[in-house]
Amino acid sequence: MYIIVALLITGWSFGDALETSTEYSGPPKPYSFRYEAGRYPGQVDRIHQETADGSGTVHGSYAFVDPKQKVRIVEYTADKTGFHPSLTNYEDTFRLPVDSEAVRQAKEKHFDLYEKIANRNADGAPSTLPADTSSVLRATNQHYQLYRKIAEEHAAISAQREAERLAYEATSEPNDVSHQQNY
Repeated sequence: MYIIVALLITGWSFGDALETSTEYSGPPKPYSFRYEAGRYPGQVDRIHQETADGSGTVHGSYAFVDPKQKVRIVEYTADKTGFHPSLTNYEDTFRLPVDSEAVRQAKEKHFDLYEKIANRNADGAPSTLPADTSSVLRATNQHYQLYRKIAEEHAAISAQREAERLAYEATSEPNDVSHQQNY
């Protein structure tokens, strides 16, 4: 809401931002900024600062208070080789979670069962796939019969159309447009 009001007061519009210029404005200019912000008056929970040297290299940092009330800091350099961050106070985000005792036992049970099944199947145990019932076999046979009938009908139609095409070509005279008169 505040951004829209500020845009209206300054007379700036999104259309202005969409206009492009093909003129070369020269090399990047040095700049520097810093701001602090907070969710509540008098409380700072975000800081961002950045400096560019004019040659295309940018150094900066930002810090914020996360939902766990930890201050997270990122210092960075951006140059022609890319963006290079350095993280401070992120150690807890890189640790893998530790399984609880119940999860550890469930994993152990799962892997034991997996190994048992793998060993049984490796020893050539007979497959226990379900057999088709008589009604499934009957439906399968009906499907194949219908498929064959449709395939035969399509082949007959294709042969008939090919015969018609050949007959048409045999009785047609080519159109010779070079002998036509212009009116």
